[in-house]
Amino acid sequence: MAASRAWLARATAAAVLGFVLVVASAEAASGDVEMVFLKAAVAKGAVCLDGSPPVYHFSPGSGSGADNWVVHMEGGGWCRNPDECAVRKGNFRGSSKFMRPLSFSGILGGSQKSNPDFFNWNRVKIRYCDGSSFTGDVETVDTAKNLHYRGFRVWRAIIDDLLTVRGMNKAKNALLSGCSAGGLASILHCDTFRDLFPATTKVKCFSDAGYFFDGKDISGNYYARSIYKNVVNLHGSAKNLPASCTSKQSPELCMFPQYVVPTMRTPLFILNAAYDSWQVKNVLAPSPADPKKAWAQCKLDIKSCSPSQLTTLQNFRTDFLAALPTTPSVGMFIDSCNAHCQSGSQDTWLADGSPTVNKTQIGKAVGDWYYDREVSRQIDCPYPCNPTCKNREDD
Repeated sequence: MAASRAWLARATAAAVLGFVLVVASAEAASGDVEMVFLKAAVAKGAVCLDGSPPVYHFSPGSGSGADNWVVHMEGGGWCRNPDECAVRKGNFRGSSKFMRPLSFSGILGGSQKSNPDFFNWNRVKIRYCDGSSFTGDVETVDTAKNLHYRGFRVWRAIIDDLLTVRGMNKAKNALLSGCSAGGLASILHCDTFRDLFPATTKVKCFSDAGYFFDGKDISGNYYARSIYKNVVNLHGSAKNLPASCTSKQSPELCMFPQYVVPTMRTPLFILNAAYDSWQVKNVLAPSPADPKKAWAQCKLDIKSCSPSQLTTLQNFRTDFLAALPTTPSVGMFIDSCNAHCQSGSQDTWLADGSPTVNKTQIGKAVGDWYYDREVSRQIDCPYPCNPTCKNREDD
């Protein structure tokens, strides 16, 4: 707590001196949301993989939501070695040079009808350009490929700007959210985020498709562990992972929420598909575990899975459910869809035909949990029981 307060004090002083506040806003087209380029952050080493400045999109709150904040972190996987990270320099996953204005929808939507609990809040989308779930911090630049592993600095610079320039330090309500790699980041940074606010501020965290679990692949190995081990080593992530986990586990295991959530102090809501399309492809049936590509069609479309593959998928679901926290206060919406990220699009968040579990839609479940209307723990029946599913993958 003290360290976080000191960080905020330093950031505030820097803003007053003008070191943080040099931003460039790109005027967006109608319907698109303002882009903020934190050019001053470059001097502090808070940069994308290619050295370009961090970016966030900001839509100010109004009325009853003027002092409320939802901060949503973009997803997009990870890069595990210099070659993978170098590829990202050529697109918006690693460079803000390729980022463009975008519109808000789902949990960030501005319509009261389609997003009744958060529509008039200050809404922020943090762009993801570091490949480490905002955990990296390596001082040395990889000069061979001109790569900067600075994801944690990017997160801090943007949060500093929101606190000291945009006024988030005066928040009455705050929700840190994210999808996929951003959903993982919302868990990893949750308690740190909580500590930036006074005790009187209501702060909670929401992870969409970020509950990547430590499961065996079809060959019996733990392939996902190797992904995270390489990410942690390359990006220098260990020091920015929750100490409550790294004091007990090896750093790469602390990228798995099941080893982090039990010691979290801040309320959390988990939204995840039990047959998460990314996890089926990369945790259960990654290419190294399937050299004959027997799972190629099944991974693309769950309807193409053979009876034996469906049995494996049902066992995968069972193992996933067993890895979820048992704490009653943790909100959950675990549907039986073959999808990945369901909070950022209106048709899956809250709309006619949106996925439901026990007749409850995602947007309502999250709102009920945030406002303490009820502790929502919706666990769906096994595939293919839910006809409301929209099976697809996006960030």
